[in-house]
Order: sequence, then C-alpha cells, then structure tokens
Amino acid sequence: MSPLCECCGEHINNLNQQVSVMRKEIKNLRQMLDSAVRANRKHIISIQSAVSKIELSEPGKHQPPSAASPVSPQAALEQGNIQTVPVGYISSCFSVKNGTPRQPTICVPSRAELRIQQSVFNNPEHALVGLEQYSHVWIIFLFHKNGHLNYKAKVKPPRLNGQRVGVYSTRSPHRPNVLGLTLAKLDKIVGDRIHLTDIDMIAGTPVLDIKPYIPEYDSPQTRVGMDSEPYQSNTYQSKASAVSLNETPDILNLDYDSETDAQSNPKAERTEDNFGSQLSEDSSRVRTQLLLPEDLCSVLDGVKGYVSRRDQIDCESKPVLDSLKTKPTESTADRPFYGEETYSTIAGWIREPPVASLEVRFTPHAKRELAEFLPTHLSGPSESDRPRFKFLSSSDEAAAAIRGVLSADPRSVYRRTRCKDRLFFFTLDTADITCWFGQGFAEVLQVRPVERHIASM
Repeated sequence: MSPLCECCGEHINNLNQQVSVMRKEIKNLRQMLDSAVRANRKHIISIQSAVSKIELSEPGKHQPPSAASPVSPQAALEQGNIQTVPVGYISSCFSVKNGTPRQPTICVPSRAELRIQQSVFNNPEHALVGLEQYSHVWIIFLFHKNGHLNYKAKVKPPRLNGQRVGVYSTRSPHRPNVLGLTLAKLDKIVGDRIHLTDIDMIAGTPVLDIKPYIPEYDSPQTRVGMDSEPYQSNTYQSKASAVSLNETPDILNLDYDSETDAQSNPKAERTEDNFGSQLSEDSSRVRTQLLLPEDLCSVLDGVKGYVSRRDQIDCESKPVLDSLKTKPTESTADRPFYGEETYSTIAGWIREPPVASLEVRFTPHAKRELAEFLPTHLSGPSESDRPRFKFLSSSDEAAAAIRGVLSADPRSVYRRTRCKDRLFFFTLDTADITCWFGQGFAEVLQVRPVERHIASM
C-alpha cells in the first residue's frame, strides 16, 4: 500500500470517529429537546390551572352574582392545597450544588446555621424553647436549586452508576413536590439561630419545618425494644404481686408456729417455680387455723388459679417470643437483614453500591494552601491578610470534610463516564477546591480562598 493510501485510511478513520461523536451529541440534544417540550407542557398546564382558579375566584365577569365564594383556607387544607411559607433559610458551608454531599453522614464536619424568620413568629426564639434538650432534629426543606420543575417516574441515582429505579425508592431531589428531609445534629441554640452539623444542604435552602428526632418513635430498633417492654413489665408486676401475696400472712399478723413455719416454709427459699404449691399450703393453713371468711378464701383460690395459669402462659409464650427475636425466613433474598435485632430492611445497593469509595490525596501544594486558612474563632492584626473559615474550626477539620466529600465521588454519572479527564471544582466554606479523579482515587490540587462576590452571598 502506498503512503498516500495509508494517509487516506487514517483520515477516514478520524472522520468516522467524528461522525460517531456527532451522532451521540445529536442524540443527547434530542433527549434534551424532548425534556424541554415535556417541561413546557407542564408549565402551560399549571398556568392554565392557575388562570382557571383566578377566574373562578372572581365574582364579576365570569360568574353570576349568586356564585359561590372562594374556597376557604380550611377547605383548601382538607383538599391538600396549601401554600407553604419557609420558617427560615440555611446558612451553610456549602455555597453551590457542586460538591455538596448527597447525604448528611458523608461529611461529618459540615456546619450550618438556621435562623427562624420573624415574619413567621413575632418572637422566633420562643418557638425554640425546649429544643435544646434534643441531640438531633429533622429538617424538612425544599430543593430550590433543581433548575427545572420536570420530573420522571424513574431516576438514575449516582451510587447506582446509571441504573434506573423508581423515584420513590431513592432520595433524588427531582421529585413531584421537591421536598427534602435530613437528620442533622443540633449543636446549640443562640437566640433565634440553630447551629447544626452533619448537614447536606446548600446556603439559601428554604426550610419548611423542624421536628425533634426521637428514637422511641423514629428508630425501628428502638420500637422493637419498646414492644417487648409491656411483656416484661407484666412479668415484673406478676413477680411483685407474688411477693406481696407471699407476705400476706405477715401483713395480716397471722399466728404461725415459728419453728414449723421456718422449717416447712422459709421465705428465703421461695422461688417462682414452687410459688403455686407454697401458696396452696399457705391458703390451706389460713383456712384451717383462722377460719377466714368465704370471700377471702375465694380470693386466695382465685390467686392460686391465676398463678398456675400464668406459669402455663409463660411456658407457652416463650417459644413465641423466641421466634419473634429470630430472623424472618420468608423472602430473605429480596429483603436482606443485618443483625439479629434489626427489623427494618433497605435496598442492597445502599450498603454495597456499584460505585466504590475513593481514596483521597492532597498534593504538597494543596496542603500548604489549606494550612494558610485560619479558623473563625482566631483573629489578630498580623493575620488579617490570611484567609479565614466561616464555619469550620480548623484546617484539619476542613481536610476531613474534603475527604468526606470526595471519597463518596460527588460527580454525576455523566461526568463520571464522559468527562473523566476534566478537573472538578467545588466550594467548601470559604475555600475553592480544585481536584481531579483517577482510577480509585481523587487528588486535591489546589485550595484557594473563594472570590469576594461569592463569599459575600
């Protein structure tokens, strides 16, 4: 083959590769166009619905004078049509979506503040009285940075690396009502401000509600423990009643023969197993020695029967309780269990996702730049030119936060598969982080102070 033909062959191969890339891009553009069309249709429908509601609520042009009045707030609440008002807004160490952890446990050192709006309460600090007694709180918020209002029945969680599952089996922000829920640690309350850690919300997030975390109500493991308490309390109550009944002759000041009683019926040797026989002996002795009234004798007989039935119930219920504490045997392949006392189940990909955790590295240059940042509680005239954190307490805590964010691979599926060689940027507190991803690791290249216009937001 001549050199000219070889050159033409390489040129043809390059053209074929470019055509393939162009076809993929055209396909992506078509998908984006379809999504935009669907979103536009939904917007038109919502606008038409809003216009129709306004027309129905106007008593003038489109309605006769005798038309019904607008729907009352109570009726609207019963129908589920409510207008939410944020109780406050988050001030967080994450200022942008990029790099914000998807779950609160990913970045433990993360911090935020929540200030209750005075437009909601005249005295916002009064609404927080008593909340300091709890260690964790539920935060219900809005995903206000979704970028669009369209949603799909199936989504691609980043931890599944492109696999589709139902939106309600995930915590995807792209949902019909864009509601988010996070469990945050409550550090302290100062006036109308709540200081939180272990958060996954960006700055400016509207908060709709705050609820205390109560393990007795919210944790299935604690519920299992509470379910067994009534049985145990009944057992203890029966034991207590047995002891009190055992001591009934002393309370009634019955004249026992001290030597005979000490030999035949010593209290120190009475146990729950021979309690029924001892009670029978005591009741018979009471009858023969003091000739008690018939009603008291019938009471003692009833107690004796109750004790014997209780022993029988205990023997019958023990296998049932043991079976409740064991793992269920049905459909174990579809519903995995972790631990003998665990009664809640989760999807297998939560604990074993296809996307593995990454090793996080720092270049020497990045370490030096990170060490230049001062914590928020230190100040001095000679250190005024050095960058300063607003939420994080030290450079070591910042390094731990960066490791937490990057080890969970914050990239989207698109960036993970098609932009492997691109640099990744995110903001943590007042620092801009630049890094890149390799095979099984992420390396921090640069840590610089955030720009002024971003820091002032």
